[in-house]
This record gives sequence, C-alpha cells and structure tokens, in this order.
Amino acid sequence: MRVEPLPGVPAATVDTDGERLLAVADYHAGIEAGLRYEGVELKSAAADRRERLLTCLDRARADRLVVVGDLGHAIGDPFDDERAELEALFDALDVPVTLVKGNHDGSLEPVLSDLPADIEVTPGHGTRIGSVGFAHGHTWPAPDVLEADVLCVGHEHPVVRLEDSVGGAQKERAWLRGSLATDPFAEQFDQPVDDAPDIVVFPAFNDRSGGTWVNVDGQEFLAPFLPEGMTDAEAFLLDGTRLGAYQQV
Repeated sequence: MRVEPLPGVPAATVDTDGERLLAVADYHAGIEAGLRYEGVELKSAAADRRERLLTCLDRARADRLVVVGDLGHAIGDPFDDERAELEALFDALDVPVTLVKGNHDGSLEPVLSDLPADIEVTPGHGTRIGSVGFAHGHTWPAPDVLEADVLCVGHEHPVVRLEDSVGGAQKERAWLRGSLATDPFAEQFDQPVDDAPDIVVFPAFNDRSGGTWVNVDGQEFLAPFLPEGMTDAEAFLLDGTRLGAYQQV
C-alpha cells in the first residue's frame, strides 16, 4: 500500500511519482470564526493546528503537502481569522502544497494567489499524482482519477462510537480502507471501470469539525458515492488499532 497513516495522527505518507507526500484532509482553517457565527465561542486553535501539521511534515520527511480538500472553513468568502490563519500557515511551510478543492474551498483561490508560496489548486473532481488519486469526496471523482492504484478521499470526517462494558461511550476519529465498488461509478459515467483501486477515507485533521458516525444506525454518508462505492471497508483508529468491518464495530 502506497498510503500509510502516521501513527497517532490524522495524516498519511504517500510514496508516488518519485516523491514522498504528506496527505491530510479537512484542515478547516478558521473554523472557530465559523462556529462563533453560529453562536459557539471557542478560543482559536490555529497555532496548535499549524504546529501539529508542521510536526507531521517533519516526521514524514515529506517533499510535498497534499490537502485532500477543505483547507479552509467558510463556504463563501473566508473570514478574516481564516485568512490570517492561512497566511501564518503558509509562512511556516517550506514544501510545495497541492490543494484538492473541497466544498469549503470555493473562494480560497484569490486568497491563496496573494501568498508568496508554491501552491497548486486542482479541480474538485480530483487529480492523480503518479499512481495515487486524490478527490475531496463532495462530488464524483473524475474517471481518470479512478485509474489510480489507490484513491484518497476526505469530506466524511469518519468517526466511530466505542462503548465499554458498563455502557460508557466515546467518539474516535477513524480511517476507512477497502476496495472501490465499480458499479456505482460505471453507472455514473456510463462507462466501465476496469481496475478498481483501493479506497482510503481520511479522518478530519481538524478535531473540531464533527464527523459521520460510520457505525451508528441512521447515520448517512456525505459523499454521493459512499458507502455504495466501497466494499470490504475496515475501520482503523489513529493509533493503528484495526477494528474490522466498520459496520460491525
């Protein structure tokens, strides 16, 4: 597998096309400003997010950072706090960045274009870097992205509910890994998908962004191709604990 989670954090190394990438999804810079707009007051964790990401880059010895969508948080024009967080983040980065546009990134390009940084922004339907495909997941990945060996997606913020023997419960972010089910994609694009890649659904890097409870009845996935678009998917905790089939956790 060319995509390997870094133990203990919602980030993965990706070795492809002669580069080592660090991939994260759902950074949601400026989320506190968005929550404040909804009436929730939280102290900004921008500095902590930035330091955690820089630490991950150092651990991975990465040549490039790939953000698998939702680098920012505001759906429309970024809040002032979001702009400031992004400016501080890119001032601290010393590697090029690829942003795979997510549903929260629609108005980020003018902001990013003003920064003195090496930033590539790809369409929302995704991109391939060597043999690995990346798509945020809010829309269908393009057919050429599905030709990758591994497809990385975000958007879901998958979490699992874990219960103990006395009825206590806790929420944990999780990775989902399985095989792509080709039928939904063949129907969507009206063409066969010959070689199904593996699919990896990333946990949210931002620990304040909520998530999809993948093992709780009545919860629905957000991506238009999930869960029908993956088979034999298993859940893994950030520390690497293998939980087995996500529906049975």
